[in-house]
Amino acid sequence: MPTFSIPLSGLTADSTALSAIANNLANQNTTGYKDVRVLFSDLFYQNLGTTGAGDPVQIGAGAQIGSMPGTFTQGSVTSTGVPTDVAIQGGGFFAVQKDGVTSYTRAGNFSVSSDNFLVTSDGQQVLGFPAVNGVIATDQGLTPLELGAGTISPPSATTSVQLTTNLNAADGVGDTFSTPVTVYDSLGASHVLTFNFTKTAPNTWNYSLSIPAADLNPTLVGGVSTPQTGVLATGALGFDGNGVLTATSAGTAGVPAFAGTGNGTISNVAAGAGAKNETITITAVDATHFSVSGSVSGALGTATVGTPFVSGEISFTLNAGSTAFVPDDAFTIATTPGMLNNITAIPITGFADGASDMTFDWNVLSGATPLLTQVAAPSSTSATQQNGSASGALVSFNIGEDGIVTGSFSNGTTAALGQIVLATFADQQGLQRVGNTDFVPTLASGPAVAGIPGTSGRGTLSGGALELSNVDIATEFANLIVAQRAFEANAKAVTTFDQITQDTINLKQ
Repeated sequence: MPTFSIPLSGLTADSTALSAIANNLANQNTTGYKDVRVLFSDLFYQNLGTTGAGDPVQIGAGAQIGSMPGTFTQGSVTSTGVPTDVAIQGGGFFAVQKDGVTSYTRAGNFSVSSDNFLVTSDGQQVLGFPAVNGVIATDQGLTPLELGAGTISPPSATTSVQLTTNLNAADGVGDTFSTPVTVYDSLGASHVLTFNFTKTAPNTWNYSLSIPAADLNPTLVGGVSTPQTGVLATGALGFDGNGVLTATSAGTAGVPAFAGTGNGTISNVAAGAGAKNETITITAVDATHFSVSGSVSGALGTATVGTPFVSGEISFTLNAGSTAFVPDDAFTIATTPGMLNNITAIPITGFADGASDMTFDWNVLSGATPLLTQVAAPSSTSATQQNGSASGALVSFNIGEDGIVTGSFSNGTTAALGQIVLATFADQQGLQRVGNTDFVPTLASGPAVAGIPGTSGRGTLSGGALELSNVDIATEFANLIVAQRAFEANAKAVTTFDQITQDTINLKQ
């Protein structure tokens, strides 16, 4: 008698295959890994005996589902323009968490929840490395990523200022020009920093930097509270005949700035032979030390000046081997205000709003190119720049291929908000599907190993895009035809066995 269990096992297996194919087709418009293959295997065999050659004579008991492996191949990536959408290109899974349970998914259709966390459509929080003061903290473990509108960018005190300015060469001595620049203290409060320029001689301008005196607390002078003037720095600027800035000097109390020409008398120099009325060029190195060069009956070399101007005199020491001067030898100062350097460490102390004291640099150079000029055109400032900012609220963010979420704030700054991680498994076929595009690890898959996208075989991310289902409709239709024919064949076997059984029963009649 034929065994009905054999075609019935085939019907059961084919029915499962049809269900799997139908599920694949039903999920063709979802996201992430959805395609599942159905692989058959045979059941046990019954030995009926052996042939004369000793070969076994066996009959099979039917078929069964051997395995249903997932197809972990890349799905198509399509741009959505939604900043919270993110697609994985390559291997790995997003780590998500809800109610203390961590699962893994390829679906990157995220959104921001009412409590400002990045979440899945099912409300699971996306895990990653947090950012501390704009720096990704990979040593703090995985935490839910907070990216909402409540995120604040802290204020940043100004540490550098620059302006692109022309001072009119046609101005007369005593003419002035002013330019304001807004700077910020450590609390994010703004202050108007004013640059005042006054022409003192051809190709020479004095400068003064100040903020409103009302922005500063009074100081104690001799036990008396004295308002601050608000003047932060003074000095002089020198230009050559082509209007190019050639020298700067930071004014310091008690140390007059070099400017123009003048005469002086050598003093505190050991007696010795030397020519008189030779020209010496002096250039400021800083407020109290100067580099001296020139020639007197040969190579004078370079001398280091140890003291500033005192009663119109300069004391200095000649290098060994240089020709010596005798006291009262005359010299002529023919110099610009100083060497061409950025003006650094300008202090502001005693803010009235309680902000911390600060220092900032005035960058008069962009690389080696001066930003200040003096040509015969109206004095004007074409550009200003400073690096401080007030506090700001999060306006938007974008997700980079390395998973770093960079926020843009209302104060014009950008900062890292966190970093999405990707998890990999020793055997991803061992993952268990739990619905809603989620997977959970099993003993077969091994534990998740989370890390930075683009490292250790993990894929990279595409912000503003989604990975579509990896179900291929053409392949599934072909599989559907095969499974249908197999089901029909097994059904035909059942009807055939039924007919044979009826014929066998009818033999008794």
